[in-house]
Amino acid sequence: MILVNQFWNFFSSVKLAIFTLCSLAATSIIGTIIPQGEPAAFYVKNYGAKTAHFLQVLDIPEMYYSWWFLGLLGILSTNLIICSFDRFPSVWKIITTDNLGITPERVEKMSNFSKWEFGTNKLDKIDLAGMLKQGGWKATSRKLGDNELFFCEKGRWSRTGVYIVHLSILVIFVGAIIGHFFGFKGSVMIPEMRSAQKVFGYKNEGTLQLGFEIRCNTFTIEFYDNGMPKEYRSSLTVLEDGKEVLTKDIEVNTPLTYKGITFYQSSYQGYQDFLLNITDKSTGDSKIFTLPFQKQMTWDEKDLHFGIINAEAVGQRVVRSKVWFKAGENPASIEWLADNNQATFVSGAKEYTISAKQMYATGLQVAKDPGVWVVYIGCGIMLIGLYMAFFMSHQRIWLYKKNGSATPELWLSGSANKNKMGFSKGFLELKNRIEHAVQR
Repeated sequence: MILVNQFWNFFSSVKLAIFTLCSLAATSIIGTIIPQGEPAAFYVKNYGAKTAHFLQVLDIPEMYYSWWFLGLLGILSTNLIICSFDRFPSVWKIITTDNLGITPERVEKMSNFSKWEFGTNKLDKIDLAGMLKQGGWKATSRKLGDNELFFCEKGRWSRTGVYIVHLSILVIFVGAIIGHFFGFKGSVMIPEMRSAQKVFGYKNEGTLQLGFEIRCNTFTIEFYDNGMPKEYRSSLTVLEDGKEVLTKDIEVNTPLTYKGITFYQSSYQGYQDFLLNITDKSTGDSKIFTLPFQKQMTWDEKDLHFGIINAEAVGQRVVRSKVWFKAGENPASIEWLADNNQATFVSGAKEYTISAKQMYATGLQVAKDPGVWVVYIGCGIMLIGLYMAFFMSHQRIWLYKKNGSATPELWLSGSANKNKMGFSKGFLELKNRIEHAVQR
């Protein structure tokens, strides 16, 4: 029994909560300064072999998943639960207590207290309940022989604010646990016009099946004059059983979410292949070809032959491509096209519109976190709890009508557990209202 009491006292200690919170804050700073999730060679290169070994021993590269960091979270959770169980019953007793059962002696001894004396029968003419209502107080009353006690309160449930904050932290932890065990993070590189059904998970999770197919329809990129990427976006389509169910353009801060899996635009990769879009203007037929550099391809149904025979590039970015095009037995045409621009080729009696662009692959970060909504709910609960704990107070007013003496008296008293200066101001306003009624 002694051991149980020691355990209970240790984990219900406020000092333990402060120590744990400070430890979490300090270690989180370390996790922010030292990059997380990098290969071992990265830490050897940047911190030296001995320091890198020390970091690996303490799991600093994966700090937020390390045994000691999770242990600190476990200690904090245990502390919050036991602390709440230890202190909440007394708070619940205050919330549910019969405030009309208070003795007149306690009413008289409160710090906020005023007393008035009345002539015979004058006190009976004052509508005390109505006066309290005008001041924003809803009163209940109880007869105490010839006397009467009125009571009203505001913010009774504000006393639970700190425990609602405790609950919100635990809810957030539960959401994080759900996301850790039932979610995943990964990445995938999808070339234009192609699709993927699986992604490569982080932390050696191997390949992860999506349960559907994601296709990159097009990838477009804009550059600054110095050649640096300015903006890029992907047009993605979700397919199930070969049918298109969702198409959306995504950018860096505009992801696509389907069945709880979110695709973020994160990177890209340029290829030496090209996408050639050919349209027969007489029939409207159009087709897109994936064309290797300096290799001839054919559109057999149209008897068309074409290829990219040269290209101009700035770094890894193609700015112009030289298109060779031939229809049937007609002479071949050659023309330079700016990347992703189109031109009209005339061959015999027919005209063809052709556009050429460098082929890219879109790099996507993929995340599934089924616990994220639990975390959001926990954050919402925390805001409610913080508002109740810091911006509300439990204010109580007693009004005692004392008729059992030669000179009737009226006692006014009150208390608040927080913001006592603000309560004193409201108490003074009510006191002045009563004095005004007395003087009439």
